[in-house]
Amino acid sequence: MSTTTHDTIDTAHDEHHHGAPKGLMRWVLTTNHKDIGTLYLWFSFIMFLTGGAMAMVIRAELFQPGLQLVEPNFFNQMTTVHGLIMVFGAVMPAFTGLANWLIPMMIGAPDMALPRMNNWSFWILPFAFAMLLGSLFMEGGGPNFGWTFYAPLSTTYSPDSTALFVFSIHIMGISSIMGAINVVVTIVNMRAPGMTWMKLPLFVWTWLITAFLLIAVMPVLAGVVTMVLTDKFFGTSFFDAAGGGDPVMFQHIFWFFGHPEVYIMILPSFGIISAIVPTFSRKPLFGYSSMVYATASIAILSFLVWAHHMFTTGMPVFAELFFMYCTMLIAVPTGVKVFNWVATMWRGSMTFETPMLFAVAFIILFTIGGFSGLMLAITPADFQYHDTYFVVAHFHYVLVTGAIFSIMAAAYYWLPKWTGNMYSETLGKWHFWCSVISVNVLFFPMHFLGLAGMPRRIPDYAIQFADVNQIVSIGGFAFGLSQLIFLAVVLKCIKGGKPAGDNPWQAAEGLEWSIPSPAPYHSFTTPPEIK
Repeated sequence: MSTTTHDTIDTAHDEHHHGAPKGLMRWVLTTNHKDIGTLYLWFSFIMFLTGGAMAMVIRAELFQPGLQLVEPNFFNQMTTVHGLIMVFGAVMPAFTGLANWLIPMMIGAPDMALPRMNNWSFWILPFAFAMLLGSLFMEGGGPNFGWTFYAPLSTTYSPDSTALFVFSIHIMGISSIMGAINVVVTIVNMRAPGMTWMKLPLFVWTWLITAFLLIAVMPVLAGVVTMVLTDKFFGTSFFDAAGGGDPVMFQHIFWFFGHPEVYIMILPSFGIISAIVPTFSRKPLFGYSSMVYATASIAILSFLVWAHHMFTTGMPVFAELFFMYCTMLIAVPTGVKVFNWVATMWRGSMTFETPMLFAVAFIILFTIGGFSGLMLAITPADFQYHDTYFVVAHFHYVLVTGAIFSIMAAAYYWLPKWTGNMYSETLGKWHFWCSVISVNVLFFPMHFLGLAGMPRRIPDYAIQFADVNQIVSIGGFAFGLSQLIFLAVVLKCIKGGKPAGDNPWQAAEGLEWSIPSPAPYHSFTTPPEIK
């Protein structure tokens, strides 16, 4: 039974109880998990294009050496806001949107546990980002101190718009915490009868663990931005050595949030890939329980590695060794996951529709990002790589070909479920190949720029880096334009297309959208009361 009919049932149900509002107000007041999931996904896509436009400004400036397009200060504002928007505005809301749409369906729940809080946690986001973007138009400009806003750049030397920046980060954090609480309560309390813990689809498991990470680290971010605020405007000296503070303490607090945060942005990807690979291999996932334990161990270890971002700050050698070995240890559970995905595909009846193409690209390219991360974990080597384009290449392989590719895979995989229509496979494949070629032209050469010593976050550079930067910029523009194909695919699919049917991917029985369990209200079967 198609989703559209479900939505009619939902709406009929709502109108019966509330006389549901029509038009725009339906979206403003909605407490339906599908509507809120849709809002999150569209919002994150708009933010993705906004952050992407800033990346285009950065790459246009770096197309050749010398200063041509923008002032250095504005260049720094672009790098800062690009990072903040992509992390807090594109990747995290997209995962939250997927969680809203899919978790209730996967566990057989009628909705999220706290629907009004769900509405609120979405609707404060547009205001947070309007404030962040608005700060760019203030006198003195927007935040220009990097997305990691290290003190004293963000305290002593920052523009007055820092206050707006801090407030917007607070609102994003509140939204994340509310979303995470909602996920935990829903999964713990609303599973269908017989849906035991070790029967949960892996997407649900990865999100449950991600939600605990969010609840643990978002208050740390709130604390550190508040200290930045009081240092700048209220005369405290948390990070000012002249007043008895310590700028390195900022890095410790920030990265204690920041490292689990990078796993918050990748764990749901693991859940998505673990749903897609079995479907298109026509086999159950290899090593389900090891995947669950690997996810949990990654989450726990993510709290023990934060200072690998700080090898160059002059830590004791013992501390550097501790953080080096802990960082390398995270490669083990991550390797287990990659092994399990490959083992799932091994001798499966594989087909390569667009979601599977993105999933396979994810596995290969995310692994490249993992290897460069392993290189950065080696303390003496990191002294060479630190703050060069090698680091930029590393985290973009993890976040673009990792997080963003998995979000695209998810969109293609579940679009038939969401709209009741099949998307255009031809356009989808065009989008995939344009993206996967351009993204490698964009980020792979950056490794060599970094190894050759080109520092990151600078608007100008030495002449020997000119050729490679030109190639990188061309890759960047191509990748940005490729995303317009994705927009076309989604709009075309919403408007209409071949009906998706009950099992659009011809998956093996029990592999459709989740694992076998008592039929939930939102599954493909007609709810008993409608027959």
